[in-house]
Amino acid sequence: MSLELEKMPKLGFGLMRLPEKDGEIDVQQVCNMVDTYMEKGFNYFDTAYMYCNGKSECVVKEALVQRYPRESFYLTNKLPQWMMNGIEDRDKIFSDQLKKTGVDYFDLYLLHSVEDGANYEGYIKYDCFNWAMKKKEEGKIKHFGFSYHGTPELLDQILAEHPEVEIVQIQLNYADWENPLVQSGKLYEVLRKYKKPILVMEPVKGGSLAELTPTIEQKMKVERPNSSIASWALRFAASLPGVVTVLSGMSTEGQMQDNLNTFLNFEPMTDSEYKILSSVVKEMEKMPRIACTSCRYCCDGCPSNIAIPDVIKALNALRIYGEHTRPHSFYEKLIQSSGRARDCIECKQCENVCPQHLPITEYLKEAAEKLDIEEG
Repeated sequence: MSLELEKMPKLGFGLMRLPEKDGEIDVQQVCNMVDTYMEKGFNYFDTAYMYCNGKSECVVKEALVQRYPRESFYLTNKLPQWMMNGIEDRDKIFSDQLKKTGVDYFDLYLLHSVEDGANYEGYIKYDCFNWAMKKKEEGKIKHFGFSYHGTPELLDQILAEHPEVEIVQIQLNYADWENPLVQSGKLYEVLRKYKKPILVMEPVKGGSLAELTPTIEQKMKVERPNSSIASWALRFAASLPGVVTVLSGMSTEGQMQDNLNTFLNFEPMTDSEYKILSSVVKEMEKMPRIACTSCRYCCDGCPSNIAIPDVIKALNALRIYGEHTRPHSFYEKLIQSSGRARDCIECKQCENVCPQHLPITEYLKEAAEKLDIEEG
């Protein structure tokens, strides 16, 4: 059965960065956001086994599955190789995912975060491609693919060796189009070569493309005075041929409404807008910004309980805007419930799971020097 591409919405609801209240996921707000999203005619939801410390799938059940007919929405889930210790874990994790989400099947099922090295080798070791196809034969998976964080060369190899793959999810945004670490543009070209439908993740780069420097934002506002800065990033991704759905990790109702406005009144990028984005990227490349997307993969196993993406957020503010009180104030509130940057023991588990391959321990050292104030 081929993918019903014409029925899949351009805006997908990514369930990795859900709203919180008192340190827990705000399920009622998620319900409100799901209702707003569905009422506007959108119905694609993306979760994963380890999102929100393993709680995302349970929220899917409570906010979506128990409140809407199963045939009224698409639900995507993923198999995490790094959480498997043996071949039997494929079925163990999959059964747990079905139970936690409360569904009998997944519309799309992806091998999670395939990339060069141990990750891809693990999926081969545990024969996950053939296993997924058996799940499809059983009707437990409607469509099979993978999310990807590796090189264009490996992507080409995988698609040549596995024609059964139906769809691929990649990180794609205008800032990473020529980024040598991400290579969004080259990954896109490989997928077009194999005529694979594309799911886009990180179109706003973890929110970092939603708020830029005043000088850069002014260029965009002159061209589109009534459009948000984030809408430029979403429209860039959605305007590309072959892109089926653009995922947005919406964590507030305001973000939801802004994104819905962008897609309900969708306008493809114009030549003049592409030129503006080109100049924007050149300006951004001059800034010492750390390319963290706040995926929070690094947080779960941190022995010092450091909220690494939030520390980096404060550090980026210092790097880009200079020394002022806001980053320090943000950081002091942060460490009331998490570890300090100086608590890092350099175990590097964070670096081993970082999709962006960032030298996190070095950034934590910098943050410790700039943000940690000695007591006493």
